[in-house]
Amino acid sequence: MLFNQTNQFKKQEFQTVKKKEQTDSMVITLENAIYMGMKNDLAFIIDTELFLYEHKSTYNPNMPLRNLFYISSEYQKLVDKKSLYSSVLQKIPAPQFIVFYNGTEKKKDSWVNHLSEAFENLSGNPKLELEVLIININEGHNSELMEQCQILREYAQYVDCVRRYAKEFELIDAIEQAVDECIQRNILSEFLRKNKAEVIAMSIFEYDKEEEERKLRKAEYEAGVESGIAEGKRLAQKEGTIALSRLGLPVEQIAMALQVDVELAKQWIGDK
Repeated sequence: MLFNQTNQFKKQEFQTVKKKEQTDSMVITLENAIYMGMKNDLAFIIDTELFLYEHKSTYNPNMPLRNLFYISSEYQKLVDKKSLYSSVLQKIPAPQFIVFYNGTEKKKDSWVNHLSEAFENLSGNPKLELEVLIININEGHNSELMEQCQILREYAQYVDCVRRYAKEFELIDAIEQAVDECIQRNILSEFLRKNKAEVIAMSIFEYDKEEEERKLRKAEYEAGVESGIAEGKRLAQKEGTIALSRLGLPVEQIAMALQVDVELAKQWIGDK
């Protein structure tokens, strides 16, 4: 909400990350880019570059693939009235993909995710690549960036304040106390005074979303572990069945000893 409504943030973030003046710019929106019910953050063309910015509170390794879909959609709109069958090369703005991350899983200041990490059975250099720069905007990270972008720095301080109070109080009380403290400390004070009720509501939504995504990843991990254990047990049963059959034991006796279905044991023996 803060980033979407604040033109000053757009100017600051661009100047800070890219070190250029915001001239000849055209702000665009990703109309169909929806995540957890919220629209994607920012996309705009500056000079000959197309910048896609997004804010994430949880780590998502699929950002390169998502950005591939986003950029394809934007390029299609940009060349909509031009012919791709022309003998003239159609110029398109060079893309830059940046994610502002303030989750708790990753501790690095920044890192790059590649689309090629998702390719199965990749041999040699990938024929298609897309890089997403993830910048950690949590309190205590990227001090030079934070010093140059006041809104980003104060946003990080606000989030840190909410998390600190959330360790001691119920969520709504923690957020209200964090908002009051930030106003007193002149952290996003003008914005928080004008939008206090909405900020509290949105912060509750974002915090709950972050917790739900964390629970989802934990469940996926546990399901994967259980699946791996089951697969390992089944593989051991198969190898045991084949080994015992080579010793001449009856299939019924093997199945009983290894606690597997007789027909499945016969299939394994037949496939050896």
